[in-house]
Amino acid sequence: MRPQSSTKTHCNLKHGGRTAIKLLAYILLRASLATFSWLPLSMLHALARFSGGLLFLLPNRMRETTRKNLKTCFPDRSPEELDSLIRESLVHTAATALEMGKAWVAPLPATLKLVRGSEGLSAFNSAVEGPRGVILLAPHLSNWEVFGFFASEGRPSNFMYQPPQHAGLDKLLRRVRSRNGVNLAPTSRKGVAKLLSALKRGEIVGILPDQVPADAGGAFSDFYGQPALTMTLVSKLIQRTGALVFCGFAERLPESKGFMAVFEPADEAIYSADLQESLKGLNRSVESLVNRALPQYQWEYKRFRRRLDNSEFY
Repeated sequence: MRPQSSTKTHCNLKHGGRTAIKLLAYILLRASLATFSWLPLSMLHALARFSGGLLFLLPNRMRETTRKNLKTCFPDRSPEELDSLIRESLVHTAATALEMGKAWVAPLPATLKLVRGSEGLSAFNSAVEGPRGVILLAPHLSNWEVFGFFASEGRPSNFMYQPPQHAGLDKLLRRVRSRNGVNLAPTSRKGVAKLLSALKRGEIVGILPDQVPADAGGAFSDFYGQPALTMTLVSKLIQRTGALVFCGFAERLPESKGFMAVFEPADEAIYSADLQESLKGLNRSVESLVNRALPQYQWEYKRFRRRLDNSEFY
């Protein structure tokens, strides 16, 4: 039997090793973000094409998940069309990651200048200027961080976010995401209470609508014809506050010219008091945006990992 003191020492060494690795990873992340923040967008996208090409050629989880999702959602695509879409999607995924330096570390005016134009902004502004609160759904499409900064600039805004486990990363996210005055609400009861209060004050509440929720916070509804566990929070907030709902994203423009901020009113069904109808409206709203820029969606995310029959999908 190993002596107790020896066991404690062994555990402390293991814990210390994990802590050191996490610290090193955090330092490397900060250094990478700082470096990428000053590289031109064209160079970042060249790196993304190289990285995305490697991800397509080499066996890896991201490629296989992307393939599974796209093949399931678009069964009529030919193998050649599917391969082309998978490659494009992986390139855009790499681009989003490489752009985070410009979204998080670059001065805010420089981040906002990445947005070269907008669609539907006047309707969104009219809603924000009215007496009702506005829920802004921003799915994992193109660079949602850039879109969040643009949509909240000069407008009282509150964004829900999932706090990461690493304390340093959580501190970084809270600092960069709140630098233009955005209030952050964690995914907890306390966070939901903050969102309710904000909507009742007539403010903006930003939510990522396409994350797989916890069992208690979701119900199944079709997304591209497939049952997907879908968050019920948005539907409940609408019914409790009478908020208006818009959807939006920052569409990545060709030739590294920046982004186009796109705003659309949500599908009318989202306002239904019937939960299933409301969830259909939410997912149709996300689909409407994704269809505008299909390769720019985060198809490597395991959106269908929860199944009605509890079967394994991935």
